[in-house]
Amino acid sequence: MREKWRRFADEYLIDCNGTRAYKVAYPTVKSDAAAATNAGRLLKNAEVQAYIDQKMEAIRSRRTADATEVLEYLTAVLRGESRSTVCVTVGTGEGCSEAQLLEKPPDERERLKAAELLGRRYSLYTDKVDVSGSVPVIIAGEDALAE
Repeated sequence: MREKWRRFADEYLIDCNGTRAYKVAYPTVKSDAAAATNAGRLLKNAEVQAYIDQKMEAIRSRRTADATEVLEYLTAVLRGESRSTVCVTVGTGEGCSEAQLLEKPPDERERLKAAELLGRRYSLYTDKVDVSGSVPVIIAGEDALAE
């Protein structure tokens, strides 16, 4: 891939503005119309599109939690293995107090919520029954449609 194409793609990934990205990669182009037209062409280029897709996937996988990570987190909360930091007010005497950060395990309400979410995930509750299938429809009698 050409260096200017790579520069264009990297700039495009910042804010998805093709005109601005093209003008950064090709500083001699001053016209917005020309930059927009050429940016559109570059975005249709297979190499540039593959590079952008690869970078977007890396960004997405780094920032987005997958199902396994969510289930592991909920399990850690349920078991009381996770820790959270809370701000508490501590009296220092003579009617004065100060804020302190305290690390604590999940309380009963947080553990219950994690258990509920995990239970829903594994369909442990049967409040609603999911019935699926096909039922044949038979029209009979005088109201039947004439052929």
